[in-house]
Amino acid sequence: MAADAELEREFEMRLNDTATLAFRVAYGVLRHREDAEDVAQEAFARAYRSFRTLRDRDRFRGWLVRMTWRLAIDRQRNDRRRIAREQAMDPAPPVMDGEELASARQRQAHVWQAVEALPPKLRIVVILANIEGHNTCEVANLLGLPEGTVKSRLFAARKQLAEKLRWMADDQRKR
Repeated sequence: MAADAELEREFEMRLNDTATLAFRVAYGVLRHREDAEDVAQEAFARAYRSFRTLRDRDRFRGWLVRMTWRLAIDRQRNDRRRIAREQAMDPAPPVMDGEELASARQRQAHVWQAVEALPPKLRIVVILANIEGHNTCEVANLLGLPEGTVKSRLFAARKQLAEKLRWMADDQRKR
């Protein structure tokens, strides 16, 4: 019983250090707070159930981030399938909000759309490196990838984002 209590304390300590990052990863993929909270909670529950079998507990942070990212991608895919099924059953056009958004919010929305349009492997490195502020070595450790792979994915992601957002830079120069 003492071993179980010690294991539980260790899990709680490691989870406290990583919980916010797990939520941010889920939010970066899903862009919806409640869904991100659900995914993070599911990742925590799975991590708790499997913590005993984790061989290298020093890699808990990366393990939890990868698990959260995969769960978020799965949730996103399932949501897209559900929406596609619903739209196929009811092809009514979506109701558009008539209010105009401020210029800064529009830019932010365009940037997030461009990020969301990236393939998942590129999106996660952009979120961890550019939004969460992790360096390439940390991202590599979190995702269990070689650092060179992270660098090449960041390069590819930034190139795609630059192409998708070129019109915004042109628009800024005109002003």
